[in-house]
Amino acid sequence: MPKFSPLLIVPPVAFAALSAMFIAGMQRENPDALPSTRTGQPAPEIAVTPLAELPVFDAEMLKQDGVKLVNFWASWCAPCRVEHPVLEQLADEGVTIYGVNYKDTPDNAVGFLNELGNPYAAIGADQTGRMGIEWGLYGVPETFVIDGDGTVVFRFAGPVTSRVLSEQLRPEMEKAAQSLD
Repeated sequence: MPKFSPLLIVPPVAFAALSAMFIAGMQRENPDALPSTRTGQPAPEIAVTPLAELPVFDAEMLKQDGVKLVNFWASWCAPCRVEHPVLEQLADEGVTIYGVNYKDTPDNAVGFLNELGNPYAAIGADQTGRMGIEWGLYGVPETFVIDGDGTVVFRFAGPVTSRVLSEQLRPEMEKAAQSLD
């Protein structure tokens, strides 16, 4: 009679453990969402330099009444071009958007805005990436919803498309506006 080896149990147990992890991961509300340590906390410090002659924003502006967006972007970022018409639409609707030009050259950034339009109420450059680190940036584009108290209420990593706007960003902006009432 063959001897029983405890090593025969390892593969089925490992398979069961991995299956349980996959099933638990699929139960998350949005499996594509990247976690943000900033959600529910005051917006981190603003550490930008002026970009050309454009108005610059600061931390106090994020604490003003109303919901606003902070959008990290760069001229070298193809998805930033994809989201730009949606940002223009939001700006046309009166949404305050602050732009952070991330690790870009001033000439290229200004050229990008001259070509596509400037949806930003104010803008600053983060040439070193320091502000991106403080905000927990994964890459560009990323957009943060800020409430009237200057608190980060939502973060979206990736381009804001029409679908993202209607299914994720607008609902979060509406929740943030209701919390201020």
